[in-house]
Amino acid sequence: MTKQLSLFTENKRGALKKITKTLKTADININTMLSNDSAEYGIIRMIVDRPEDALKALTDDGYMCRLDDVIAVNMPDDPGSLHIILNALDEGRINIDYLYISYDRKAATPIAILKTSEPETRTFLEGRGFTIAEDL
Repeated sequence: MTKQLSLFTENKRGALKKITKTLKTADININTMLSNDSAEYGIIRMIVDRPEDALKALTDDGYMCRLDDVIAVNMPDDPGSLHIILNALDEGRINIDYLYISYDRKAATPIAILKTSEPETRTFLEGRGFTIAEDL
C-alpha cells in the first residue's frame, strides 16, 4: 500500500507555502499533491518520499494530520483508461471514498490514486490484471 499524508489547514493566503517550507526544511520530497477547500479550511492530500518523517515534521509544526493507505493504480495514457478501472471496481461492488489522478515518474504512466474502505480492493484489482504502483 501507498501511504498518503492528509492534513488540515486554514484556507488563507500563504498556507500552502508554509506547509511546503516545513517539508523543504525536513528534506522531504512531495511526489503527489491535491488540495481541496471549503470556505475556511482546506484538506491537503499528498504522497511524499518519507511519510512518517513528514507526519512528524508537520505535526511538530502544529498541523493536524494523519497517514492513510491508498492504492495507486497504473493506467495507460489513453481515453477511457480511468473508466476501465472504475468499471472493474463497480463490477466488484467496491465503493470509492475518493480518487485523484497523478503521474508515476518511475513507470512514466498516469496513476489513479484511490481510497476505499474495502480491504480486498488491491487484491481484486491485481486479480483483474491491473498494476499497482509502489514507492511513488
